[in-house]
Amino acid sequence: NVSVIFKVYCLTVMTLVAATYTVALRYTRTISTGDLYFSTTAVCITEVIKLILSLGMLSKETGSPVRLKNVIVEHIFCSPKELLKLSVPSVVYAVQNNMAFLALSNLDAAVYQVTYQLKIPCTALCTVLMLSRSLSRLQWFSVFTLCGGVTLVQWKSAEATKIQIEQNPFVGFMAIAIAVLCSGFAGVYFEKVLKSSDTSLWVRNIQMYLSGIVVTLIGVYMNDGNNVLEKGFFFGYTPWVCFVIFLASVGGLYTSVVVKYTDNIMKGFSAAAAIVLSTVASVILFGLQIS
Repeated sequence: NVSVIFKVYCLTVMTLVAATYTVALRYTRTISTGDLYFSTTAVCITEVIKLILSLGMLSKETGSPVRLKNVIVEHIFCSPKELLKLSVPSVVYAVQNNMAFLALSNLDAAVYQVTYQLKIPCTALCTVLMLSRSLSRLQWFSVFTLCGGVTLVQWKSAEATKIQIEQNPFVGFMAIAIAVLCSGFAGVYFEKVLKSSDTSLWVRNIQMYLSGIVVTLIGVYMNDGNNVLEKGFFFGYTPWVCFVIFLASVGGLYTSVVVKYTDNIMKGFSAAAAIVLSTVASVILFGLQIS
């Protein structure tokens, strides 16, 4: 059991990171000058950093190099079934992360944030079906109110005035639709795995990120293989791109902590504050005109 203060702290940090990540990612895909980096390599590096951070947290949790080695051998090298089990959310999260890059290349950060909250009803449905958990009338009312809000946002799209590249809103919305489905399923699946055993959260993360690195490397090869060979893996990287990768890495770890100690629906509603922050930042940075 953990304290309410710790839960609030994790939710607050995750919300702030999510808002900053969305705006910074939008900036690197639209406003930032210079050569555009390959989003598939950024997703791959994010998985590597999350793996390294999880290894560090597991090392702190075990307390000694010998115990760390024993845990890794037991749960990683001697548990191929567990690795296979965690490869499912790895694949789905990899798709989701790549869709986020595509969506934010074609939609404003504020519109993206609001529309992306359709993951909440998707998550609620997956929670009911996969975890056999019931929701109260107030929770269902909140979910459908959110859907109504998203509809109003899309009724008349906001316009951004400082964007320097051609955008395709239809592609952006399709990318969000795929990301929403991925987020709902993968989040609830990972929650079920986490809460169905006493295995350490950091062990589960390591199992998932190992699979994630393999999956994202395949994505780099399939989507940008020739360009990466020609221009380099880190082509187009700037301090802002590195900042986006850092935020994605830290946000991923905090998300797993929130899922472990609260639930996916709580994680989804914490993003409401991120919407407000992203909207304010979009008005300032991108000249967003709100109807």
